[in-house]
Amino acid sequence: MTIAYRSTLVVHGRLAMREGRLAAGRDGRHGLQIMSFEQAAVRLAGGFVRPIDDESLRAAIQAALPLTPMAELESIKALPGMIDAAADTLHKAWRAGIDLAARAADHPRLGAIARLEAAVLDHLPAGMMRPLDIVAAATTRLAHAPAVLGPMEITGLTELSPCWRPLLQALTAHIPVQWTAGPRNAPAWLEGMDVAVSRASAQTPEVSAMSAATAYHEAIEAMRWVRSLLAAGVSPSQIALATASPADYDDHFLALRADANIDLHFVHGVRTVAAREGQAAAALADIVVRGLSQSRLRRLATLCRDSGPFETLPEGWLRVLPTDAPLSTSSAWNRLLARLTPKDWPDGADHAPALRAGVELLAQGPVAAAKIGDAFLKGRALAIWRKALLAGPAASIDATLETLKQDDGLEACVCVAWMPASALAASPRRFVRLLGLNSSRWPRGIAEDRLIPDHIIPTPVLDPLPVNLADRRDFETILATTAGAVVLSRARRDADGRLLGRSPLLAGHGDETYLRRNATPAHAFSETDRLMARPQDFAVDPQAIGAQGCWRDWRQTEITSHDGLVRADHPLVLAILDRTQSASSLRRLLRNPLSFVWIYAFGWREPQSSAEPLVLDALGIGDLVHMVLDSALRDLETGGGLASADMETIETAVARAAHAVAADWESERPVPPSVIWGRTLDDARLMAGRALAYGDEVLPGARAFGEVPFGGSQPKSDAATPWDTNAPVTIPDTGFNIAGYIDRLDISGDGKRALVRDYKTGRPPRGDIRLNGGRELQRCLYAFAVKALLGDDVAISASLLYPREPVDLQLDDPEAVLTEITGYLRAARTSLAGGAALPGPDTGGDYDDLAFALPANAGATYCKRKLPAATERLGEVARIWEVE
Repeated sequence: MTIAYRSTLVVHGRLAMREGRLAAGRDGRHGLQIMSFEQAAVRLAGGFVRPIDDESLRAAIQAALPLTPMAELESIKALPGMIDAAADTLHKAWRAGIDLAARAADHPRLGAIARLEAAVLDHLPAGMMRPLDIVAAATTRLAHAPAVLGPMEITGLTELSPCWRPLLQALTAHIPVQWTAGPRNAPAWLEGMDVAVSRASAQTPEVSAMSAATAYHEAIEAMRWVRSLLAAGVSPSQIALATASPADYDDHFLALRADANIDLHFVHGVRTVAAREGQAAAALADIVVRGLSQSRLRRLATLCRDSGPFETLPEGWLRVLPTDAPLSTSSAWNRLLARLTPKDWPDGADHAPALRAGVELLAQGPVAAAKIGDAFLKGRALAIWRKALLAGPAASIDATLETLKQDDGLEACVCVAWMPASALAASPRRFVRLLGLNSSRWPRGIAEDRLIPDHIIPTPVLDPLPVNLADRRDFETILATTAGAVVLSRARRDADGRLLGRSPLLAGHGDETYLRRNATPAHAFSETDRLMARPQDFAVDPQAIGAQGCWRDWRQTEITSHDGLVRADHPLVLAILDRTQSASSLRRLLRNPLSFVWIYAFGWREPQSSAEPLVLDALGIGDLVHMVLDSALRDLETGGGLASADMETIETAVARAAHAVAADWESERPVPPSVIWGRTLDDARLMAGRALAYGDEVLPGARAFGEVPFGGSQPKSDAATPWDTNAPVTIPDTGFNIAGYIDRLDISGDGKRALVRDYKTGRPPRGDIRLNGGRELQRCLYAFAVKALLGDDVAISASLLYPREPVDLQLDDPEAVLTEITGYLRAARTSLAGGAALPGPDTGGDYDDLAFALPANAGATYCKRKLPAATERLGEVARIWEVE
């Protein structure tokens, strides 16, 4: 029977532990325990002793800090970075072996830190000790070291914190201790100790230096280098990428890893927000810190649809939220929830109370962060949320989440590894690429402690293992322990284009190879990289062929299929021509046939943002004024009527209407900042008052109607209408049925005369207009609709009213204008059915909401190039563009 004797292997870092356990398992080394020196000390101390972990320390600091007097630090102890700074300072003092309580009288700052330390220790769980206390407990149990630890070997370390050195010295009297330095430099303080130091000659790898354009280019070249080694048969477990500060490259490698389909293990972990659970916590943090809005709630509901208040809501419940409404205030949410009825919900049940409870909880903000997290998150997402609350204050939890890390789930021992230089120094690999060898980045600079500056405790005492010396030591160790090849890489410029200096560590390593960003790689790291590196391969790709053909067609003056030519009598085109049209759709058909097809055939729409704008655009102002006019007109007509109302009555009705419309608008649409919004409402009230008071012609006994539907349009209110709104309205000889809303219709008491008005909130034209190049169809079409619905014996007057001036432009001889429009519409229908969905004068213009689908700067280049040929192809349709 084989007897397994216990022995201990001390290593540094998680990667070294994993690889050490794998090697021990392969060699059948039973009884070998692999751990850090801190873990060995805890094991010897026995009982329920355990070290202070970061999460417990931050929780204790968070609990103790508000109740602990901090003297001159009192004014900053509530700031977001205080918990992190206090944890860092305590760790430094403990690792350096400094007794803060004994030195509390030396300086008020030390007294404050000592009081905080005492309060933190009181809040920590029983058995959780500082390094000094662990060493003291372990020292009393040294007699058990042979049974607990056995022979100890320390490997992969180049230094040991001062707090552990007394215990190491004491252990040598009870167990054999070997420091396996190999090619590494052994620390000088080992001299005089009864520690056997095992040395080996340094490795002589092939060293090359390279410079890339930027840090992102560095990452790309690193992935190409990895791919070349894998293609040559090198095992992934022998390949490593490292830098002094991996955070600068983490996002690059995370994106490139997915594209390359290479298992690249992040030894130091990936950011929690890179996973779905982290994104759920980040979405909740966005609401807690910045307040509730519809866009933020939609994001949270998408990520947490199976937890919290969202769990009880039916599938598709987000449709009850108006898409354009920001819903950024509690009053806006209350108004929305108050008007929701069971029929508004997908399943016909009333879920407003559940949604209201969730909204009210979210509105409490940072003060209820813990409660909000428990209500909306579960599982891993909730664990991330609680960890973030321990790491910093709730008011900055979004920033804290950005810094949290988690394991990426890959097995380190069989993957290419991306890691800090310190981890690589403790666990060497055969092929290494070191990134970020720029001045001030490797080695990094020394900074004073944030709470205990150099004049209180000298930095070399508080931090005897400074980061700049550690960076140099790690660099030398990597070169000495790498058996195969080492590539030294740096970036020439940062992300903003500024020049970066070379690291002093590059001196003596020969001339560097200049890597161009657009150079053809010897080994592509992904399919995308391969296609970009081999134009001949990319040229035969169907997508590339299509893109190249489109680009060539765009550059020609002739009209091509990429400019809107389709086959004649296409079923989809015929279908949209047979739909009921509106004045705006017919205007688009005449002035921008390409956009007509995009919108009505393809269903394309401009992306709508629910963010609050700085000012309302022209369309928004127009909608606002029309809503105020409609509400005020209905108010007046329920009283004595607009015809008999004086100016004071009109102004009162407009004020009431503006107040009601503003409340609805704030619930359903984005609004500017309060000062600008107030000014916009004042402007809307002024224009609405002028529009209603304007009356160059008063019809006797007239009744006024606003937003009058016709042709099948649904009424916007329960106000009476002068006709059957479902009756069809057909433009003769065109095949078009039209529908819409007439802004204002006045009908005389005897029903023999009618006045049709269309309100325009912009600036009036300089002269009189009839069709204005096809832009103004409403007057004529609406006049025709009124005549068709009220009868031929009714005399119709049609006008455009610009209340900003005010100016009223009457349409002379509407019947003649209709005859003219009929010809243009008939030609437009024939042209589009024949396949000419071409650009027009409105294509790529300032008000073309689909200009993003055109080539860049289309109005100044593409449209000018194509318009002559499009004009010739459209024939009679294009003649309307010249009509005044």
